Amino acid sequence: MADCSVAAMQIRTALLAVVGIVGLAAAGCSGPELDSAVFADTPKAVLAPPQFNVLPGMPPPLDQGDVYAATRPGHLSEAMKGVRNLVYVPNSLDGTVSVIDPNTFKVVDAFPGGEEPQHVVPSYDLKTLYVTADKVPAGTLTPIDPKTGKPSTPLPIQDPYNLYFTPDGRSAIVVAEYYKRLDFYDPHTWQPQGKLPVPDCAGVNHMDFTADGKLALVTCEFANKMIVLDVASRRQVRTFQLDRVPDGMPQDSRLAPDGKTFYVADMMAGGVYLFDGAANQQIGFVPTGKGAHGIYFSRDSRRAFVANRGEGSVSVLDTKTHQPIGKWHIPGGGSPDMGGVSADGKQLWLSGRYHNEVYVFDTDTGQLLARIRVGAGPHGLTYMPQPGRYSLGHTSNLR
Repeated sequence: MADCSVAAMQIRTALLAVVGIVGLAAAGCSGPELDSAVFADTPKAVLAPPQFNVLPGMPPPLDQGDVYAATRPGHLSEAMKGVRNLVYVPNSLDGTVSVIDPNTFKVVDAFPGGEEPQHVVPSYDLKTLYVTADKVPAGTLTPIDPKTGKPSTPLPIQDPYNLYFTPDGRSAIVVAEYYKRLDFYDPHTWQPQGKLPVPDCAGVNHMDFTADGKLALVTCEFANKMIVLDVASRRQVRTFQLDRVPDGMPQDSRLAPDGKTFYVADMMAGGVYLFDGAANQQIGFVPTGKGAHGIYFSRDSRRAFVANRGEGSVSVLDTKTHQPIGKWHIPGGGSPDMGGVSADGKQLWLSGRYHNEVYVFDTDTGQLLARIRVGAGPHGLTYMPQPGRYSLGHTSNLR
């Protein structure tokens, strides 16, 4: 181990704590393996300026110009140590979870996922995966240990269609779609913290958070609306009626890398609504394709991938201009839905909701690398491990 001054040691400890490699900082001031893994692609602006006013308790962004700066290839937190390289696919129609080895594109395991499993969601601290199963009036969250790939005893949680975590890590947000509620729980004990009825948000569905973590932009699939949640006060503070089509069905909501724009996929409008990054107003619309559904970002933050479920394609957007720069078609058609990007950024994995299969795309060429048969009605699949410091929920929303 190389010698180092106390000051240098303190600086290194602070940097590692911000990046999320807590526990390794005390190892010393040098070490080529740690340095190359953590700092290879770390943006120059590692420490956020003190004037950036974030939600109290939220980790400050590594780069104010890119909310996903911590999710570069190789930026794996300590929680990812020993995590198995596997893809988990919840099959809503047969109540199972298919487990795929991404090295062979083969299903290597399957287990019960509850009644109508919808999504597999990484916990805020990335130590657990939860299968959300929402058949009312009951519902369950089935924990999975990502280091073994095996499930444990389901937790009785009412109507967890989707699952998110507040940016400060203090609350889990269960999206109780049927009951038109957002239910707050302690993310460790799963004791209830409170409920927020959203009666004007039929089909409350997906959400993402502003760059400062203070607000969430939430989709209302069956109301053709968006609502805005104040995270600290747990109040609905704004409502937007979407205007592209009268029967719109907004789906995924994601913050663009620059933090200045939200993307909202609308299945009936066939494209992506643009909202400003403060969730104050709708600022545009970008056509992508029939059945626009899931939204994911390349590991360099330069591209957005929009799954067009109704036409079997993926649109590629430039995240600076927000305009389409390409489209990948599934040979013979398909129904790409939800999923995520592999840890190295080289593949995009999406469930084929109506075709009982999973699609794997090469993110450089758009070539379809594999179609993998799984159970009936595959939905929100998750790829593990994932780079990033913490999870905001859904299938791959990490920062």
